[in-house]
Amino acid sequence: MSSTKFVLIVPVTVVLLLLLGNSVVASTSILPSPQKLSQHVYAWIGPLEGPSEKNHGYRMNLVFVVGSSAVAVIDTGYTPEMAKEMLGHIRKITPLPIRYAINTSSQPHRYMGNDVFAASGAETIAHKNSVARMEASGNLFAMAIENILKKKPSDVKLPKKPTRIIEDDITLDLGNLDIHIRHMGAAHTPAQLIVEIPNDKLVYTGDLLYSERLLAILDVSDVKNWLAAYDALKQYQDIVFIPGHGQPASLEAFEFPTRSYLAMIDSHMSKAVDEMTELQDAIKSLDQSGYKHLVNFEQLAGRNANLAYLFYERAGM
Repeated sequence: MSSTKFVLIVPVTVVLLLLLGNSVVASTSILPSPQKLSQHVYAWIGPLEGPSEKNHGYRMNLVFVVGSSAVAVIDTGYTPEMAKEMLGHIRKITPLPIRYAINTSSQPHRYMGNDVFAASGAETIAHKNSVARMEASGNLFAMAIENILKKKPSDVKLPKKPTRIIEDDITLDLGNLDIHIRHMGAAHTPAQLIVEIPNDKLVYTGDLLYSERLLAILDVSDVKNWLAAYDALKQYQDIVFIPGHGQPASLEAFEFPTRSYLAMIDSHMSKAVDEMTELQDAIKSLDQSGYKHLVNFEQLAGRNANLAYLFYERAGM
């Protein structure tokens, strides 16, 4: 992919903004510098372990796209502090206005930094089903962040409701560069958005794709539709996918850690529920050992089996 560098001539006021960005980044040091993936796309490719006080909750991929007149941020981080560092890094690269901040799902690490970008002038965008979960579960997310990062309750404030709530696919113009937001339906969470950057042959999928670590099935995950959403990605040809966790790659790289794993869960647990197998027996008889080399296997394998069984039990009601 292209490694073309941007050459900008900027006025003194912009230089001051860049210096401010540098100071923001230096103050807390949560994030490394973003990687340039293509002509217009930059990403933080996060580590694979779970959120902790040590990593300040940084363990996911985050992206921003630079057009000729505006910037779009895709997912805004786990905390306002993380979002401020994102903003600082972006200001080191471009003075263009950040016009959009897109939440690809309702997981807290995808939207808790919204207010930082809204304050900088961005329109915050999320699917209506994601907004419903943000509102229903936001306080629980905030409590989890307090516990994980060892913060005081007053330190964790929920962001305001996204300013643009969508139900259908939309296109955003960043100036000589269109990006397309597509709704893939329920998957890891009740609504999964992906963002296409066709000029750069990149698609950011968020938590629809995982690599290198075991995916997480949640109490709100829809395993069957997650499989269908994965298969819908096969329509894209000669595309590099940026997952929610793991390294960017062609779709084949995600076949084993995402699709194969979900298909195994689907086959085993749907049959167990159909045959009225008891929950614990269904879990014990599920052989997940082929995936034990993936990061977070010990923490997630048992929980995934449990929650998948409950999903099929609910689906059969």
